[in-house]
Amino acid sequence: MFLKTHKTASSTILNVMFRFAERYNLTVALPAGQLFHLGYPETFLTSFVEEFQAIGQKNYNIMCNHLRFKSSEVQKVMPADTFYFSILRNPIPLMESSYVYYKDAVPAFRISKDVNEFLASPMKYYRQVDYKWNIYARNIMWFDFGYDNNAKDSKSYIQKVLKEIEQNFHLILIADYFDESMILLKHVLCWDLDDVIYFKLNSRSQDTVQTLTSESREQIKVWCSLDWELYLHFNQTFWRTIEETIGLEDLEKEVNHLRTRQEELMETCLSDREAVGKDHIKNKALLPFQSGAANILGYNLKQDLDNRTLRTCQRMVIPELQYMSYLYTVQHPHKKRKQIGLPLPWISFQEQTQPPTPN
Repeated sequence: MFLKTHKTASSTILNVMFRFAERYNLTVALPAGQLFHLGYPETFLTSFVEEFQAIGQKNYNIMCNHLRFKSSEVQKVMPADTFYFSILRNPIPLMESSYVYYKDAVPAFRISKDVNEFLASPMKYYRQVDYKWNIYARNIMWFDFGYDNNAKDSKSYIQKVLKEIEQNFHLILIADYFDESMILLKHVLCWDLDDVIYFKLNSRSQDTVQTLTSESREQIKVWCSLDWELYLHFNQTFWRTIEETIGLEDLEKEVNHLRTRQEELMETCLSDREAVGKDHIKNKALLPFQSGAANILGYNLKQDLDNRTLRTCQRMVIPELQYMSYLYTVQHPHKKRKQIGLPLPWISFQEQTQPPTPN
């Protein structure tokens, strides 16, 4: 179970999880109805999972779409031996990213000129009554884990929440050290290197990045103090876990292997060797969802790839919403759902020679 937090490179991990699910013909707890999240921002309920009653509890292998975490409800869906993990990001770049991405949707962001103007006087723009959207403007990671993003940051309260998260989750990754996080995930789950190879998804062009002033950077630590304490704590546990399971010397070697393999795949798959802006994506079926003032990047695949290579490359670059729609049609073929993009000529892994089921 991957708790998909916001603006933390979690869409890239979602792609990793979807590819793994396909490879081993696993069942994903997909969102019910026409939604692309599991009831978010409402606190998670089992009814948010497609056909939960029909499929039956404990018969899902993977849950990884956006949800607001509630342990007791998630445990009704997932087996008792489920591995729980999530990812955090430094709240300073996270705030800037959220501001640009949600600029048009979040009331607290909408009327300020830029992120620095908002942070100079956040309470001028922020109202708790705008709950459904303003959650993205303050302590969004704290909220995603199921807690009150407007709570007072008393030491006793923070320690209580941190202890609960440690009890509920086996591993917390750090987006600021993404390659290191992928290697740690590979080790903890006993996966292969190709299971955690990735192309960065849902990233944006550099020309939409706003420069934070030194005052703004310090203000974020105060304005998002709950997220700041969350990040500081689990950044420490992250590196402690690496030292206990891999060691820094071996970690460096494995990160280099991952980057080399990533370069090989980019050379094989991509005509541009890198992500391109939305206006330069030739196949519009591969166009990622665009939001706010961000220019969300995507990829162009090489022409004349053989069928097997094409399928591998498509899975690496397919945007989140398109991949989810595809999996929905595979898992729930009797249900009608609007297909987004990718009228894929691809063959699912279950039609090929099936690899052994992982232990």
